[in-house]
Amino acid sequence: MRSSNPVFSRRGFSRDNGANAGFDAQYQQAGTNPYATNPYATDLTTGMPQAPARANAMTMDDVVSRTAMTLGTVILTATLAWLALPVDPMNLGKSYGIAVGAALVAMVLALVQTFKSKASPAIIIGYAAFEGVFLGVISAATSTYIGAGVVIQAVLGTMCVFAAVLFAYKMRWIRVTRRFYGFVMAAAMGFMLLMVTNLLFSLFAGGDGLGFRSGGLGILFGILGVVLGACFLALDFKQVEDGITYGAPREEAWMAAFGLTMTLVWIYLELLRLFQILSGDD
Repeated sequence: MRSSNPVFSRRGFSRDNGANAGFDAQYQQAGTNPYATNPYATDLTTGMPQAPARANAMTMDDVVSRTAMTLGTVILTATLAWLALPVDPMNLGKSYGIAVGAALVAMVLALVQTFKSKASPAIIIGYAAFEGVFLGVISAATSTYIGAGVVIQAVLGTMCVFAAVLFAYKMRWIRVTRRFYGFVMAAAMGFMLLMVTNLLFSLFAGGDGLGFRSGGLGILFGILGVVLGACFLALDFKQVEDGITYGAPREEAWMAAFGLTMTLVWIYLELLRLFQILSGDD
């Protein structure tokens, strides 16, 4: 199962242990087609599964339990960071430094897991722990200097986006096709390119760079970021559904949890930034 996130490229199902090992070769030949590389997904042309079910396959309970563990780790470390790392004017710089360091470690762990051939629970939980430290400091600073309501709004907004996309997906109002996948990936690459460009301009020119994260443009790009995260949630749900239906190995539940966690963190940060702007202080 491919891991899902708005930053890193997605990968296909390519891991096996025995009967379906031939799909590894299929993966090498399939290039970047996200559906050709997934032997557990529905063939979008014929509507038939690309691989038979297997023993010891993952279930929805597996996905829910692993996701609960991963998100629980994020919430726990975020709470500890909020309480233990003060964000008063005297200590804000040090706390921000720790948060940035934690974010870099989380990014490295996410990259390592993305390119590993097998799911590593230790790496995924480690990613969640360091991501939680980053979120805890950022959220505490936002609550202190912007307003406590902003953090609550971002949390509730993230939950609402998740519930709305899940409902729309279950009702089949959202259909994940090659065209949908291509559109989302193109939009994600364009969005990230603009954000990196804005960051570089802000580093060398000061302020908010090109203004993509403040004012009217900031609101527009914040909404686009949330919509993009919602689209990645739909891709995550599709991968979970296909993995369960067509017998992905149980270890892939960790990859599902990893992908869902990264997407939800993305949505939370976009909403946090959006509500900061709407509060009148960015």
